[in-house]
Amino acid sequence: MKAFRLDELETERAANEGAYLQFLRERNMSVGLYALDAGEQDPQQPHGQDEVYFVVSGRASITVGMETTQVARGSIVYVPAGVAHKFHHISEDLRVLVVFSPPES
Repeated sequence: MKAFRLDELETERAANEGAYLQFLRERNMSVGLYALDAGEQDPQQPHGQDEVYFVVSGRASITVGMETTQVARGSIVYVPAGVAHKFHHISEDLRVLVVFSPPES
């Protein structure tokens, strides 16, 4: 078993001075914590893997392909591989668990 605490992951992510911290990598998936502060721009480019976002905290909009929706704590968004997507209009610091399958390259 591998177990993680969100507060510890956030501390590690901040210490590494990056928006993304991959904390689990297995044969069929990887999992990370993605952080964007209010007003920040999301620099993401399309990924070669399917992904699922689970919003842990914060508020924003996300556009996936041509569709846009608002997200907040508890929101779950699926993004197919290769599809353009970005968080925007981030009104509260955003913390998101990201699951990639297969694992992120």
